[in-house]
Amino acid sequence: MEPRALAALAVVLVGAAVLAAAHFWSARPEAVRAPDRLTEAAAVQEGGSGATGAQLPGLSPGPAAGPRNGAAPSARIVVDVSGKVRRPGIQHLPAGSRVADALRAAGGVREGVDVTGLNRARVLTDGEQVAVGLPAAPPPAGGTGAGGATAGQAGPAAPVSLSTATVEQLDTLPGVGPVLAQHIIDYRTEHGGYRSVDELREVDGIGDRRFADLRPLVRP
Repeated sequence: MEPRALAALAVVLVGAAVLAAAHFWSARPEAVRAPDRLTEAAAVQEGGSGATGAQLPGLSPGPAAGPRNGAAPSARIVVDVSGKVRRPGIQHLPAGSRVADALRAAGGVREGVDVTGLNRARVLTDGEQVAVGLPAAPPPAGGTGAGGATAGQAGPAAPVSLSTATVEQLDTLPGVGPVLAQHIIDYRTEHGGYRSVDELREVDGIGDRRFADLRPLVRP
């Protein structure tokens, strides 16, 4: 072969060898690094709850931990506990409280008081009165009594006469014990009876609050 032909053939062979080497080099296996976002997300999953305190760069923050939907501060109710309890008066209780809770808040029922007619498991409502140890009221005139007062919350059947009542009868009034009942009778004896219910204010041991409770329950 002529020298020129040999030279051309050599160039072709060298070029083919270079191309083959480049092809094999580019086809070799390489280690591929996972994208940053996938790596960070996997770290969050492995960390569990311990990773919630910090936000990783490049990741969108998830919903913040907080109170459940609809959660609200506990509501409270106000009830008036009167009658034969140790601390009669207004009581502030959590919503859903029962009559038994109101009695405990008022210091408990006084010794010897019959609470058979009082439903201590009943759920209280805001603004109601719980009267303990008072005689049941008669049903309303012309009615069956279905709409009357709840058992254990009724006032006396008729106003108590301050001029004729005994210690036992006066003792049935809310906030009146044997000692105060005797003071009421002593005042009656000293002044020749009661001409007005307002005279109860003059009896030792009856303040404005107790007088307000007694006024609708008594007569001169």
